[in-house]
This record gives sequence, structure tokens and C-alpha cells, in this order.
Amino acid sequence: MPASTGDFALWEVFVRVKNGLNHRHVGSVHAADARMAIEAARDAYTRRMEGISLWVLPSAAIVASDPAEADALFAPAQDKVYRHPTFYSVPDGVSHL
Repeated sequence: MPASTGDFALWEVFVRVKNGLNHRHVGSVHAADARMAIEAARDAYTRRMEGISLWVLPSAAIVASDPAEADALFAPAQDKVYRHPTFYSVPDGVSHL
């Protein structure tokens, strides 16, 4: 195993704490392959039985929007008010959806 992380890819780690909850980003690990990334993520982020499921993906696979393009990317949603739940009535007896 190399002494530095220069030979390893960077992987993003997501943990699901319990069934029914979403996976949440918890950090990153360096690893040579997906199996090693899962094992490194387990060792680093679930030491105290904090999770029941791990996702790892190469950081290089993440594509992010450019903050400079936020207006053009997100502004079209403002004119689609029908997407907001303000037009729907909640039946009596429904405490949450």
C-alpha cells in the first residue's frame, strides 16, 4: 500500500443511520477501488454503529452547478407556482404528509 494518498482516488461517503431515512454526506476517503472505499468509510464514519448503509462514489463523478449561473438555472421555477402545495387542501384528520 502506498504511503501517500496520491495514488488513491477521492471518494465521497454517504451514510444512512436507520431504515426510512435518507443517506447523508458525511465526508470523504481516499481509496484505490470501490471495495476499499466502503471499508475505509466503514472504519472512519461508522465506528460507533452510527449507520446501517453506506454509499461511496468517486468525487470525480460529481457534477455541480455553477453559482454564477444560479439565476438562469433556478429562476424558471419561480413562475411555476402550481408546484407548491398552497393550492391543495389537506383533509381533516391528516396530521402530516
